[in-house]
Amino acid sequence: MVSTPSPALRSPPSVLVTGFDPFGGSAVNPSWQAVQALDGRTIAGHRIVGAEVPTVFGQSLQRLRVLMEQHRPRLVVCTGQAGGRGALSLERVAINVNDARIADNAGAQPVDTAIVEGGPAAYFTGLPIKAMLKALLDAGINAEVSQTAGTFVCNHVFYGLMHLLAQPAWQGVRGGLVHVPFLPEQGQPSMHVDQIVQGLELAIEVALTTEHDIRKEAGALS
Repeated sequence: MVSTPSPALRSPPSVLVTGFDPFGGSAVNPSWQAVQALDGRTIAGHRIVGAEVPTVFGQSLQRLRVLMEQHRPRLVVCTGQAGGRGALSLERVAINVNDARIADNAGAQPVDTAIVEGGPAAYFTGLPIKAMLKALLDAGINAEVSQTAGTFVCNHVFYGLMHLLAQPAWQGVRGGLVHVPFLPEQGQPSMHVDQIVQGLELAIEVALTTEHDIRKEAGALS
């Protein structure tokens, strides 16, 4: 007879949170630093699994797929660095375009190529970004809803994630992308890593506990 582990011995459900390795000549990437700090924490009864993905077209999505199959998360939050932004950017839309201004970490620089041949032009995030925005602003953390995730590897992973979550095997799993600012040592505008961690932790909690996003007319959100 096969025994079933008692509820107390079962592992809690997981949340997969990813960050990127440094790119573009930088020695650090704040997304990965923040994700490392979150790894192993428990938020709303869910275990956080933090993982690094390479800033490389193609390989980044391969790594994401392996992580998702390995951990079978209830929620996936990808994070990336967005220099020039001074707030946590909750990305609304992923588009089916690779168009790199600089080369990735493998030297590839695709121009006007599709992420998924024949795939939809775009996907909307699965995260409750307006509820997340309100919680972050209420907590005094700079945050914004962003209408573009760019066309570099962050958008590549964001689109690939949403395309994967659109498949029946992943029904009910939410996912999306949050861009984080530079660290102070990288330039301005910036945000300290502890505040990035605080913001991501709060955003994840809201994503886990909010079934329906709030509507714009319910508050002065953008």
